[in-house]
Amino acid sequence: MSDFKQLEHTTYPTYEGYDLGLTYTSAGSLFKVWAPTAQQVHVALYDDAGVYDQEGIVQEHGGGREFLMSRDDRGVWSIALEGDWNGHYYMYRLEWADSTVHYVVDPYATAVSANGQRTVIIDLAQTNPDGWEEDMGPTLERATDAVIYELHVRDFSMDRHFNASEKDLSAVKGRFAAFTYSGLKDGAGNSIGLDHLLELGITHVHLLPVADFHTVNDLAELETEYNWGYDPQHYNVPEGSYSSNPADPEARIRELKQLVHSLHSAGIGVILDVVYNHTYSVEKGPFEPVVPGYYYRTDEQGQLTNGSGVGNEVATERPMVRKYIKDSLRYWAKEYHIDGFRFDLMGLMDTPTVEQLTQELRAEVRPDLLIYGEPWTGGESPQPLLTLKGTQRDKGFAVFNDNYRSAIKGDSDGTGSGFATGAWNQEEQVLKGTFGAIHDFTAHPSESINYVTAHDNLNLWDKIITVRGLREYCGFPQWEQGKPKDGRKAEQAVAEADPYREVDVTDLLEDETVRKSLLANGIVLTSQGIPFIHAGDELLRSKYGDHNSYRSADAVNAIRWANKARFRPVFDYYQGLIALRRSHPAFRMDHRELVEQHMEVLHSSGRVVAFALRHHANGDAWNHIVVIYNGSDTEQTLLLPAESDRWHVVVDAHGAGNEIRYEVAGHRVTVSRWSMMVLYDQEEPAQVSSSTEQDQDTGKVENGAEGSDKKMDQEIAKGETASFRTIELIYERADRQYSGWNVWVWGTGCRDGHVELHELEDGRAVARIQVALNVQRIGYIVRLNHWDAKDIEADRYIEIDPTRSVTQVLIHSGREEYLLLVNDNRAG
Repeated sequence: MSDFKQLEHTTYPTYEGYDLGLTYTSAGSLFKVWAPTAQQVHVALYDDAGVYDQEGIVQEHGGGREFLMSRDDRGVWSIALEGDWNGHYYMYRLEWADSTVHYVVDPYATAVSANGQRTVIIDLAQTNPDGWEEDMGPTLERATDAVIYELHVRDFSMDRHFNASEKDLSAVKGRFAAFTYSGLKDGAGNSIGLDHLLELGITHVHLLPVADFHTVNDLAELETEYNWGYDPQHYNVPEGSYSSNPADPEARIRELKQLVHSLHSAGIGVILDVVYNHTYSVEKGPFEPVVPGYYYRTDEQGQLTNGSGVGNEVATERPMVRKYIKDSLRYWAKEYHIDGFRFDLMGLMDTPTVEQLTQELRAEVRPDLLIYGEPWTGGESPQPLLTLKGTQRDKGFAVFNDNYRSAIKGDSDGTGSGFATGAWNQEEQVLKGTFGAIHDFTAHPSESINYVTAHDNLNLWDKIITVRGLREYCGFPQWEQGKPKDGRKAEQAVAEADPYREVDVTDLLEDETVRKSLLANGIVLTSQGIPFIHAGDELLRSKYGDHNSYRSADAVNAIRWANKARFRPVFDYYQGLIALRRSHPAFRMDHRELVEQHMEVLHSSGRVVAFALRHHANGDAWNHIVVIYNGSDTEQTLLLPAESDRWHVVVDAHGAGNEIRYEVAGHRVTVSRWSMMVLYDQEEPAQVSSSTEQDQDTGKVENGAEGSDKKMDQEIAKGETASFRTIELIYERADRQYSGWNVWVWGTGCRDGHVELHELEDGRAVARIQVALNVQRIGYIVRLNHWDAKDIEADRYIEIDPTRSVTQVLIHSGREEYLLLVNDNRAG
């Protein structure tokens, strides 16, 4: 090795340009690779992909046309070759001081041959599908508007029922192309495939890793190998086994873009699962042969550390590693129009890197990119700035809320129960989750990914079956490394099991396991935060008790489309809950202040949780909304808020949605066992969202008290009877300093939120608040700027005198009570 190899990595020069890798034009190609410790570097060009052995590996890379590259003072080797090299293959040949030679694929490769054996020169513009220039995913006003659906590319279409009578879809099963077919139906006329996702109502599909991974041979028969993809090889290239022709370097790129375009055309965004915390191999990976010893963390003895649990961890904190990750993400977002990223074991990444990539991607690519990840590691790491729960506060990205997951369902693979699966004393933990974890580890609900199950561990149905002690009754085998321990093939074990043995499909929504599954995800879909559901939960998906199916057979993993017809009421329930959430912003508050002002706990004991979303929360058309979760095995009767004596039920044990199922008169309601209920009292058109205050941060105009005053003055000038009353809130401070002080109001029936204070000549300030004629009481807080401080911590209320058109109240700073000023302004 060269003398550079003996230096500490902190002395290596760094490079800030955006042109590492290949820059292609038809007139010439520019190659750049950062390899500061290499003695000499050539680019080797080939006419073909090389000779593959029986394992799908190209062992020999000599014989190409080799061109010596030049090194600059930043450690970058480069060369520009004239002519059109489109369709050729290349490698870098690195030589060290001891004459060791490595042939390596470009770590910045964007196209590779089958199994990633050689880098390929292509014209990326030729891979764009028709309409790509206009392609764009759905935009989000707030992160909490998203409903995320986690899905594996292959699982989506490997079921034998994924077919069409007029088309033979066998060639696209398990591949990117399966997402481009619409109009597919099952025998009963139910939509499947892409149309199923559209019908369900989710906003984003989160794809398990689609970047080129190591453990599936692209050239093998499709049915022989399976993997989730958390073993990365080439970070900027789509996985070849998901393409129609892995030997065609352009096919995988074009077909992934077609997948994205198809989902975008359906109004669904695409989130990529990315794995920057480790590589499958070190010596044969994308980094070590280029800059030995730089890309991986080591201990004091120079040994690789294992925070990932798979043998290595990438040193994300080092400048050129951090740059590589940001460059890679920027490439995916721009070239493939990706709408968000989920980070595997994000806990292993240093927090400054995650914070920087969040800020830069939002500034440079699009401001509403979804960014979230797992705030844990797979083992001990020497990195002191791990991105664990709490480190995300006010940094713009979200983390999975495993506290909430465990509170709802219990442990991940065993018989331990949670609120929805029969446990006692989980009510307070559930409430923390319903509030978007703002009283746990978040600054705002938008930082919490709420979920109960994902690809890891037992899926939801199998977890409930396990808690209930029904595994043996359902015929689940014991699994080990993707195979039944008893020696049967997976296909046979699956065929001989029945996950739904105790289910009566004629009375589906009365079944205990069904109800507990609906309650678990119903909690997720009606909580503050970002909801995340695992693909197939809406079809009661089972993996036959396999808790870690990353390399199990398709018989275990494939989504069974026949279950849609069999369990249609379950699908309808999920669809209704998602429609409810997407229609009502009260469930999607994205700032702590909104949650604190509008959410109120009604009940929290006896395996029952209830809360209210009050005063047109977040600009919702519904005035007061009550949500009740009953995790007990008996029906429960609860008191409803006293403000109303008539409530409209939209969700109960037998259905969910926006439509009124029935009405409850009075102040009591009974909730069925293992179920949830959502009710509201009044519906009025929302005047202005109470989140308008936050809209200032996104450049939207706020209409404040000045607009209200102007409207009132106009009506008075015309001699018309006002359609509202007015409260003149007169605020007095001893220091006479009113700069930045304002009033936050709710329950007005006109316009909730921010109202400006205007200074008066007598050393006081006044806020004029419009109130609907039927309103009897409003709430208010006097605050400094955007919640920098409050005059009084507690919420305060003003009772409305219905005989007066204008009510004047005097508020002294620091005092809870107010004075009602007598004036001659009686109505009528």
